[in-house]
Amino acid sequence: MKTSVIFITGLILTSTFFLTVTGCAQSFEKYFTDGTLRIDYYCAGKTGQTEIFLDELLREPYWGGAKKLHDKKDPAGNIRYNAYDKNSGKLLYSKGMSTLFQEWQSTAEAQSLPRAMSLTATMPFPLSKIVFEIEERRYETGMFKKIFSTEIDPKDYFIRPELRMPAESKKLTDNGASENHIDIVFIAEGYTESEKSKFYDDASRIGRAILSNAPFDKYQNKFNVYAVFGVSKESGTDIPGEKIYRNTVLNSSFYTFNIDRYLTTFDNKNICNMAANVPYDAVFVLVNSNIYGGGGFYNWYATGVADNSVTERTAVHEFGHSFAGLADEYYTSAVAYSDFYNFKTEPWEPNITTLVDFNSKWKNMLDSSTPVPTPRSANWQDKLGVFEGGGYVAKGIFSPAQDCIMNSGRGHFCPVCQRAIVDKIIEIAGN
Repeated sequence: MKTSVIFITGLILTSTFFLTVTGCAQSFEKYFTDGTLRIDYYCAGKTGQTEIFLDELLREPYWGGAKKLHDKKDPAGNIRYNAYDKNSGKLLYSKGMSTLFQEWQSTAEAQSLPRAMSLTATMPFPLSKIVFEIEERRYETGMFKKIFSTEIDPKDYFIRPELRMPAESKKLTDNGASENHIDIVFIAEGYTESEKSKFYDDASRIGRAILSNAPFDKYQNKFNVYAVFGVSKESGTDIPGEKIYRNTVLNSSFYTFNIDRYLTTFDNKNICNMAANVPYDAVFVLVNSNIYGGGGFYNWYATGVADNSVTERTAVHEFGHSFAGLADEYYTSAVAYSDFYNFKTEPWEPNITTLVDFNSKWKNMLDSSTPVPTPRSANWQDKLGVFEGGGYVAKGIFSPAQDCIMNSGRGHFCPVCQRAIVDKIIEIAGN
């Protein structure tokens, strides 16, 4: 009898899910068609000042995301873009992200020197006119404020359809259609033509390392993995602090914001040009180097090196940033930022808190006997708690574990990070 009830309940749930998915697909096809609308723009300004300048519009050949409407604004990220149907005003798509520009705004240089940095918004290609807007999270309030809006007509002949940087690609892992799977693309950086096979081997190894780490390991069948080979004229990457410069396809560099281990690229448009060769939800720039370093930006890209002794762990850490929006939980390492978080507001990242709105974080995961704050002591070494220190500072910000791969880069994701990752997987690919 028990088995029969479970079977019937499961059947009802499956039918409901089918109807829901079918309805979403029909709504999606009412507003969108094949391909990606790519909006390149510039963020410009300095600390406390941001202006947006439109660059160009492109139509990429693939859409890697789910075929569903994003009819609620993404609550995450430091910057967010939204698309509304021009006729009805209905919200069709919303995506938050974190960027180098917002990080740079908290550096000493940004106090006096204005800069501009390239960014990109992507969404499924619309069938009719949309209103596209960009919002920035305000440091003072933690709330989003609209800073740019424009109308986009998908029939505009200035939306260019060409693939800017055609490149060889391989599908390393194939688990099914892009619309209900998560597509990760590894892009070669600092690999010469003669190092092509090394790149594919490296990408396969790093992809396995990420997806074998909990909780990804339980959802491996939800992921497709691609590798796109962009040819660099020289091997490696720039190391300005050692006066080493390499001619590479994505112009990556250590010493971002003068931090030796911080490996990034400001060449946003070429990242997109390379990724556009395949469907993509998540981008990982794989750098042909053996020096420790990396970087990661929510809903934008991650970077990591191929041949360091802790390459795999670093890749998992940086992918945690870019895929799930996880914050750094360390608080003793040197960084370029000053007052990166406002202690009077709740950070948007799921794995740190100022306790301003702890109910929105992992409070419901704690045992009722757990003290808040939780002592950083041996008694609480492997337990979930609220430990002071995280987000680059020792006081005022709290993290859920004494150690986590988002802290030291050792071990595994803590339960709070794992929950955030699972939520993101389900958001993109479903249960």
